[in-house]
Amino acid sequence: MITIKVPCSSANIGPGFDVVGLSLSIWLSLQVNITTTTNTPTLTYPLNCKITYEGEGASHVPLAADANLITRTALYVLKCHGQRTFPPTTHIHIINPIPLGRGLGSSGAAVVAGVLLANSVGKLGLSKDRMMDYCLMIERHPDNVMAAMMGGFVGTYLKELDPVDMERKEIPLAEVLPEPAGGEDTGLRPPAPPLGIGHYIKFGWAKEIKAVAIIPDFEVPTATARGVLPDVYSRKDMIFNLQRLAVLTTALTRSPPDAELIFQAMQDKVHQPYRKNLIPGLPEILASVTPQSHPGLLGICLSGAGPTILALATHNFEHIAEMIMTRFKQEGITCRYELLEPAYEGAQVIES
Repeated sequence: MITIKVPCSSANIGPGFDVVGLSLSIWLSLQVNITTTTNTPTLTYPLNCKITYEGEGASHVPLAADANLITRTALYVLKCHGQRTFPPTTHIHIINPIPLGRGLGSSGAAVVAGVLLANSVGKLGLSKDRMMDYCLMIERHPDNVMAAMMGGFVGTYLKELDPVDMERKEIPLAEVLPEPAGGEDTGLRPPAPPLGIGHYIKFGWAKEIKAVAIIPDFEVPTATARGVLPDVYSRKDMIFNLQRLAVLTTALTRSPPDAELIFQAMQDKVHQPYRKNLIPGLPEILASVTPQSHPGLLGICLSGAGPTILALATHNFEHIAEMIMTRFKQEGITCRYELLEPAYEGAQVIES
């Protein structure tokens, strides 16, 4: 039995669009069992893989190994190493409490889980750094997958790649969930990713700070949220974000946290203003929930592409969450909230 655990994540944290990510304590879990006894007759499944599933999206998540993002990712990695199927009689039970399409890194967690799955069942012996190269061929934005794999609060960047390396049909793409493109079995062995695609650094995190995730009951597909962004930004807006990001990554390490400094450093002009029409009430929520109006609050932002709102705070968590949920209710949107902490250890594989 192999257990794989991958945390959810929140990207951007205000000004750090496509740059910073924070792993958080909602865990995708895979329970992997490979039956080796020959005494009991067993059913055969396509690609030697039976998938069962519980949790978020159970009514519509595909359970075929060549369609599910986790196993499609794993098959890509296995094929890069000359293995075209899972080991015989592989059973993968997926337990997923991460909301889908809500800006909490569900696809990033699935990709990381798939790469870890391939490394385990294929006995590939890949390091976490090398596994990240495979993750980044599939999930082209490093903030979520790097946080999920490595844990904690991370800053990331990508090496420029030759477009030819990224266009192979055998590579599944997470960007267009719920129907990932690519991952086709062309009969060819996919090329291994270049070495060192992504690079990261772990920032500190003040022990007092927790994350309140207010999760609306509707989805915003990543592709839709990216589609509303401009192709070109003004110098003024880019400087605005760079100044704040330079302060934020250190401000969140300081104990005790400086609420006014963090609140101002979490302001953004690159992605949140353009996504306001996708998330009813967003501008009012971001403007009205402040450290002055809600003691304990440090900062507030969209989590990833949204619609989840992430509020960083030191206390008064329930009151902050209730206020934001009340504002969403005025728009006819129901929500729930989770009180989360950084998942410092990142993705884990436990063999028993």
